[in-house]
Amino acid sequence: MERSLKPLDVVYGSSLGVDRQRVLRNTYALLALSMLPTVLGAWLGVATGFSFFAGSPLISFVVFMAVAFGFFFAIEKFKNSGLGVLLLLGFTFFMGLMLSRLLGFALGMSNGASLVATAFGGTAVVFTGMAAMASTMKRDVSSLGKWLFMGVLVILVAGVANIWLQLPALHLAISAMAVAVFSAFILYDIKRVLDGGETNYVTATLAIYLDVYNVFSSLLQLLMALGGKDD
Repeated sequence: MERSLKPLDVVYGSSLGVDRQRVLRNTYALLALSMLPTVLGAWLGVATGFSFFAGSPLISFVVFMAVAFGFFFAIEKFKNSGLGVLLLLGFTFFMGLMLSRLLGFALGMSNGASLVATAFGGTAVVFTGMAAMASTMKRDVSSLGKWLFMGVLVILVAGVANIWLQLPALHLAISAMAVAVFSAFILYDIKRVLDGGETNYVTATLAIYLDVYNVFSSLLQLLMALGGKDD
């Protein structure tokens, strides 16, 4: 009896593997597509001098979080429909606009274009490395999630505190920690798809997009602080 069940187990396991690979392929495709509205939003923001409550960082942070969580709620609600994809692309356009102020500062430096290119290349290397590690790693990393979440909370609290403190050393520490935490999140979120913990490619794309976005922006801030040259 046991022998007769084994082929069924193999077929069932193979089917699960195919489904997970399909979710991952769709996630990667939508992630690549999401970069287009991000670039468009960033370009538009830099070209128009977009400012999101620049005079009041705290209000800017609160409004940004409210808009972002509004998008999160809507994307999650419609994740199984085409509207969920459109909402995700709208969110990435918004995130591109939010990135434009940082890019504007960077491009205002004499070596700004080089810094942006280096941050982009570094992010690509991190993503490729974490994706490769996730695809070959056999170990269950689900327990890593709570530690990474705690790391994000520390980053948020420290970031809000530094709005008033304005300590360059703390800013560097926050950026370095963000690069480490969100790099690990890339591994964690891709592994969740491969292990069947996330079966919706829209939700998976949103999570990995945020990881990549934060690695890029944090890495760029590090490069600006350590190697930026004013005109």
